[in-house]
Amino acid sequence: MTKPLRVAVQMDPMDSINIGGDSSFALMLSAQARGHELFHYDVRTLAWKSDGKGGGRVTAWAAPVTVQRVEGDHFELGDHRTIDLGSDIDVILMRQDPPFDIGYLTGTWLLERIRHQTLVVNDPVSVRNAPEKVYVLDFARFMPPTLITRRIEDVRDFMAEHGGIVIKPLHGNGGKAVFRVGEDGANLSALVEMFLQTWPEPFMVQPFLPDVSKGDKRIVLVDGEVAGAINRKPGEGEFRSNLAQGGYAEAADLTETEKEICAAMGPQLKELGLVFVGIDVIGGKWLTEINVTSPTGIVAIDKFNGTDTSGMIWEAIEGRVAARQAD
Repeated sequence: MTKPLRVAVQMDPMDSINIGGDSSFALMLSAQARGHELFHYDVRTLAWKSDGKGGGRVTAWAAPVTVQRVEGDHFELGDHRTIDLGSDIDVILMRQDPPFDIGYLTGTWLLERIRHQTLVVNDPVSVRNAPEKVYVLDFARFMPPTLITRRIEDVRDFMAEHGGIVIKPLHGNGGKAVFRVGEDGANLSALVEMFLQTWPEPFMVQPFLPDVSKGDKRIVLVDGEVAGAINRKPGEGEFRSNLAQGGYAEAADLTETEKEICAAMGPQLKELGLVFVGIDVIGGKWLTEINVTSPTGIVAIDKFNGTDTSGMIWEAIEGRVAARQAD
């Protein structure tokens, strides 16, 4: 790719990110180093307006942005203006954090309107059809025993078969609202009541896997190929290994089963336009999530492995843009 790209990053406010570990920031630094022009916008500023010709334009209230790895002075925004995401931009990085709610879905519906004009990473249709804890069901043969339900009777039957469990929101993120229930079922009724009152969708139930104490591996795939992995281990007094919940990372290699999992899903990820994906595997064999909305982990992977995962992602993006232009 010799021609610089115009890149719009749909993400949370720049002043709220942790530049030491934020994957979106790492992608922006890499894009800038490759000569690409960056813009930042909030998903809440997306708009669609009819063009008077039977179609419409998708716009955003965006500002040019430059970034640097300097704590407290890591970005500089230019003047905000309305940009046409279909004609003014070559690539959109859809990087705002979940929750995967109606607001998130609406963003994918609007960006879908221009996905054949502007490359959206990850593809908005595929993101919409692949929420983390639902898309993983396509690869159920690699999953631990799993129940998705809203009925406490179903949960009790599941516990009678599997013992202690973990309950989590179907569209949660970052380890939030993940609860462990022991074999005695204490607090199960209260937890189910809380889930039913808080979320309209079913929740997910899985056996508690003691191997989680050994870590929860995050494996990053770029255009369907393994880029690297880290092992996330729970902090003191925690069973959740998410870095956002006090977990910590260590270097990791892939087991044979993990290689099999990646090989099984890689071609489908590439075909669906899911360029940057993070999967979670417990105990070297149990696939629990496929993260496509705003995956993380590349900064830690590169730290341990001396790799350039951001560069790999941009090479994949640049290749896709070049292929479009050649058609």
